[in-house]
Amino acid sequence: MTIFISIAAFIVAISVLVAFHEFGHFWVARKLGVKVLRFSIGFGKPLWKRVAGEDQTEYVLAAIPLGGYVKMLDEREQESPVTEPERAFNRQSVWKRIAIVAAGPLFNFILAVIVFWIMYLIGLNTVKPVIGEVVPDSIAAHAGLQAGDQIIRVNGASTRSWDEVGLRLINEVFENKAVTLEVDNNGEYRGSFELGSQDSRVLLADGNVLEKLGITPWRFKLEPVLDEVLQGGAAAQAGFRAGDRILSADGNVIHTWDEWVRYVRARPDVSIDTGIERQGERLTLYLHTHGETEGGKLVGKIGAAVKFDKAEFESAAASMRIKIRYGMVESFGKGLAKTRDISVLTVRFLGKLVTGQASLRNISGPISIAEYAGVSASRGIDWYLMALGLISVSIGILNLLPIPVLDGGHLLYYFIELIKGSPVSEAVEALGQRIGLAMLASLMLLAFYNDIQRLLG
Repeated sequence: MTIFISIAAFIVAISVLVAFHEFGHFWVARKLGVKVLRFSIGFGKPLWKRVAGEDQTEYVLAAIPLGGYVKMLDEREQESPVTEPERAFNRQSVWKRIAIVAAGPLFNFILAVIVFWIMYLIGLNTVKPVIGEVVPDSIAAHAGLQAGDQIIRVNGASTRSWDEVGLRLINEVFENKAVTLEVDNNGEYRGSFELGSQDSRVLLADGNVLEKLGITPWRFKLEPVLDEVLQGGAAAQAGFRAGDRILSADGNVIHTWDEWVRYVRARPDVSIDTGIERQGERLTLYLHTHGETEGGKLVGKIGAAVKFDKAEFESAAASMRIKIRYGMVESFGKGLAKTRDISVLTVRFLGKLVTGQASLRNISGPISIAEYAGVSASRGIDWYLMALGLISVSIGILNLLPIPVLDGGHLLYYFIELIKGSPVSEAVEALGQRIGLAMLASLMLLAFYNDIQRLLG
């Protein structure tokens, strides 16, 4: 069911984003007097078609919802002379052509502002930025941060959620600034803690920035107590029973169920001397784990489940939840600021990719985007709007890259035309098309490769 939700959420998101992008081209072209022949959402075989308006524009919904296009009257693409040459795209001034081409990406940014505005109006259900664990001998540990600390400011900027903390941290790292976190603990201000300047190449490599700093967000800690022991499993064969509390593994103290699971999974087909407590008595059991393959990797399993108190979990989780919501005007300002921050962050990230200071493994393709859309949709309309806004900004910036076949490539040609006083030659355009297609194909292959690598673990 999850994969179907992801696919459906992805198709809806891409269709909305493409429709808004292409509507930008369409609307500005019409306003500037250019005749639009076709407005298509999707490629391939038309599933629905309608002809309407004074210009008899053809509106199409096609079978492959991974893009779209607006076909305008253009003498260069017509086999016979056109009846309204003054309305052809190629006859327009260079400034009009720039406006029409730039309108697509611009409408993606406008859509991002709108969806973020709506998101803040209805409220974003998220969690407080409370630290669950600090990894020993990590950057965060050396700074003096502790479990239970709530990050309230990053370099003076207020943070109410992990989303805001992550955004601020990455921005500061991009600017090579020293990072200072201000925290409180159980409502009492604990002070500010210097993380110092960090190597952006390390923090922006593949993986989570917080993990590299040694910070684990709060999560409900399950006690290492067994609830169910599967018959025939490794735990049953070793003599474990429901109610046993895990105390140690090979002499290492076990505090939580997560610690126990990590220890076992890292040791497939291995014997573990396990200290337990059973009805007040301490015992040692000799457990030999089973090895099972997950995502192409061998992991340890014992065939036992954890004891789980649902009421206790819900109470603890509720204390960590927060709803970020603003009024009509303030939400619009927050939407603008969010769009600006994400846009700046994306451009900086692209710059780091070019200079080799960020890992190419951070580039995601359709599979990751579909998964993200599905997860966001399952969390609620607020998070789906968040995903929609983030992807819209990414599409807007991607289309502005000076790569032939993209909007940015056409804009590059038009700016060259402004400088030299005449259009770029057809031979140069044709060469640019081939180079642009090769660059896009390479980028898509890299994105698919990264997606598959993530799926395989």
